[in-house]
Amino acid sequence: MRRFADIAELRTAVGQVLGESDWVTVTQETIDLFAEATGDHQWIHVDRERAKASPFGTTIAHGFLTLSLIPRLIYRIYGVGKIAASLNYGSNKVRFITPVPSGGRIRARLKLLSAEDTPRGVRITSEATVELEGSERPACTAELVAVLIPTEA
Repeated sequence: MRRFADIAELRTAVGQVLGESDWVTVTQETIDLFAEATGDHQWIHVDRERAKASPFGTTIAHGFLTLSLIPRLIYRIYGVGKIAASLNYGSNKVRFITPVPSGGRIRARLKLLSAEDTPRGVRITSEATVELEGSERPACTAELVAVLIPTEA
């Protein structure tokens, strides 16, 4: 894990790949729990028998599940000291490129694109690429925006 002492040190990494996370397995249990939480019970995600006959041969993770796992993966890539809070500000661009099959393993590669001052703190924009083990194409790409609020000096 890459550690930055504070936001000033993080700024020196703009334009750099911050690293890659460990691999995480996307289990059917995780997919089912996401379906329950969101109410999205489309058969390709939860009906194991029907999904066997699909082009994927198994159930696949929801695209938004893959996207929602990015924070879990990012926390394994880097950390910044002297931060009171890190707030999700949104996404500029998200693409679901390759479906993640149940039991598939994913990891994230993160590049820091910018760090801009705001009245509340520093807005950082990063590019996350979620890789699917064994696939030449990524599962997901997303440009993520967060606001880092520094601790009081």
